[in-house]
Amino acid sequence: MNRLGRAVNRRHGIRQVLAWWVLVGGLAGCMLASTPTTPTVALPTLAPTPLPESYQLSGAEDVARRFLDAWDAFDYATMHSLISFTARDTTPLADFIALYEDVQAELTLEGLTFTPVTLMREQPSVVAMVYHATFDTVILDNIEDTDRTMRLVVDPIDLNWRVAWSVADIFQELGAGKALQLDYTVPRRANIYDRNGELLADMNGRMVVLNLVKGRIPLYADCLATLALALDQPTERVLATLDRFGADWLAEVGLLEPPAYLQYETALVTYCGATFDSRAVRQYTNGALMPNILGTVGYPSQAELDGLRRLGFPADAIIGRTGIEASWDSTLRGVPGGRLSIVQGENIVRVVAEHPPIPSHSVWLTIDTGLQAEAQRLITEVYAANANTWAPQSKGAAAVVMEVKTGAILAMVSHPTYDATAFLPFPPMGRRAANALVEATQRDPRTPQLNRPLQGTYTAGSVMKLSSSLAVVDSGVFSADQPYVCVGSWYREDDFVRVDWKPDGHGLVNVQTALAQSCNPFFYEVGYQMDLRDPFLLPNYFKRLGLGRLSGITDLPEEAGLIADATYVRNNYGQNWSFSRSVNMAIGQDIAITPFQIGRVTALIANGGEVYQPQLVLKTSLIGEAPTYEMTPILLEHLDIANEAFEVVRRGMCDSTTQRYGTAEAQYRHHRLQSIGVCGKTGTAQAPGEDALPHAWFTAYAPAVDPEVAVVVMVENAGEGSAVAAPITRDILDYWYFGRFE
Repeated sequence: MNRLGRAVNRRHGIRQVLAWWVLVGGLAGCMLASTPTTPTVALPTLAPTPLPESYQLSGAEDVARRFLDAWDAFDYATMHSLISFTARDTTPLADFIALYEDVQAELTLEGLTFTPVTLMREQPSVVAMVYHATFDTVILDNIEDTDRTMRLVVDPIDLNWRVAWSVADIFQELGAGKALQLDYTVPRRANIYDRNGELLADMNGRMVVLNLVKGRIPLYADCLATLALALDQPTERVLATLDRFGADWLAEVGLLEPPAYLQYETALVTYCGATFDSRAVRQYTNGALMPNILGTVGYPSQAELDGLRRLGFPADAIIGRTGIEASWDSTLRGVPGGRLSIVQGENIVRVVAEHPPIPSHSVWLTIDTGLQAEAQRLITEVYAANANTWAPQSKGAAAVVMEVKTGAILAMVSHPTYDATAFLPFPPMGRRAANALVEATQRDPRTPQLNRPLQGTYTAGSVMKLSSSLAVVDSGVFSADQPYVCVGSWYREDDFVRVDWKPDGHGLVNVQTALAQSCNPFFYEVGYQMDLRDPFLLPNYFKRLGLGRLSGITDLPEEAGLIADATYVRNNYGQNWSFSRSVNMAIGQDIAITPFQIGRVTALIANGGEVYQPQLVLKTSLIGEAPTYEMTPILLEHLDIANEAFEVVRRGMCDSTTQRYGTAEAQYRHHRLQSIGVCGKTGTAQAPGEDALPHAWFTAYAPAVDPEVAVVVMVENAGEGSAVAAPITRDILDYWYFGRFE
């Protein structure tokens, strides 16, 4: 784009404003600077009359310092009060402030410092101060401008020193048709990759930039009608756009989607005299694969504009709005650089300062694209296979795979998914088609934009028994081998009765076998006995394990959920705590937790109590260079829970998939995963709503010895965890350990 085109995009058209000040408003000041005489009394040439004491050099220096101090403080009213009355007449306060505000914005100025060098009297009432100035800017860093000259005159109106101001007091080369110009260099937004270097997001999409000169439009009415069609805008909006530009400016009128360009190119050239450029835009390799993780980009909000402009970004900059695009936005977008020049016409008179941009850095996720796609495919196929049973009433599902020794997230699926490309500023399918997709996504009662692993809160059912087992053994309320006879029902005072999912019970069990068989009466007793010890005991253990609490993930928003206790119930419901709440909590009812929290509990069971901060970014780097950031495991806490408790829970989980009485054994029987061992826990959680099917859960870790990954799958209102969630988990693990290599 030529100089005029660039000027259009800068705030208030500063080059035109400055040029105008040189030719008109600053004329008197320039005359003072170039012909330093007092305006009303001719100075004698032979024997000058001595000036009063108040006209000494110290007075001039004081005014100069006050002027520059006020500039540093952006106190433009004070600056204006210190210039000569002639300059004030030709440069009213409002215009003076507007000019300096434009300079402040153009330079991204944050302040200035100055050092006086010399002060000399050129004539009895004219003093020149030479000084060095350092302009502290956002884009150009520190601009060192040495040997600047400020002239001061004794003003004949108030007989005090005043600054003989002109635009040359901004930069001394200004004047005689010269203007200040700052050209930005905005880095290209960087790419996003998965852990293996597979491309997820880049800037290889293209849009067509439509340019024209308003004063050279061959057929104005036909041009206006064609622009409205090509840009898909009302005629009034097109007119408003054109009205912003001067008749001779090369103006960027809008961006054309490629189909519109192909359709209207000939007409735009014929009727408008249009020319075209291309602009790189964001695109996603597969917008439906992980929109809950990648997020999307968009334009700045009104509240963000000033801050971004000060960093050198234009008003139409593309920034991260959600997901990784937002949380790592500063890395992905880089920092603009710039060149500040004094220009005359098309010629550069002086380059005042230049600062290169800080390149944007690409981001590598911890996500494995193959695993993410496989987990998403498995869940989608299960819904399709159950289209005539539970699927119509199930709004969604979640799956998470994480490393148990690092906190790195390998996959995080939220079902149903949606196409993030429709939310891009320049969607490849075209704006109209994208708008239809966006509207359908936002109106979908299944809430596809809800990131279910981190933001969906649910009752957990029997997967909560993992936490209950840790709590009861570590607290000493039960020993690891505590015997219990399960007869299929459980009751206490006041005819308080609970039944098991297996009517005739499980016989003699302990913690290990009760877990493997998911014996409800055993865990009713756990909740009851812990409540007798202390009503806060069980809920406090759950919170220690990270349930009902934020996980510490920094890249995506999450919900904490809720583990209520006696204080919460009293403060929010005005009720006293009842042992029935502990009984229900012990089997995963009367709580609200996220699938991600269950996955973390599984991971800390597998690793013996180490709680790692969940992480989604593996590294950042310039392509082909050493990483500027590399993920390292962040150990948030080592839980002070007895190793005996972890061991008995792990044995129970392994029995669940290997022993004939295990609730998931049928799904793993004779499977090749038995060669490495999978240890898990089923869950069938009562869900709110009349006749609602329970939520199906399964969580597991593998291998059984020296575990590496933890997996959790939750399918809303799908029935038994052993029948729905357990096989999905099995197939996810099968892909991870065997399928990738086939």
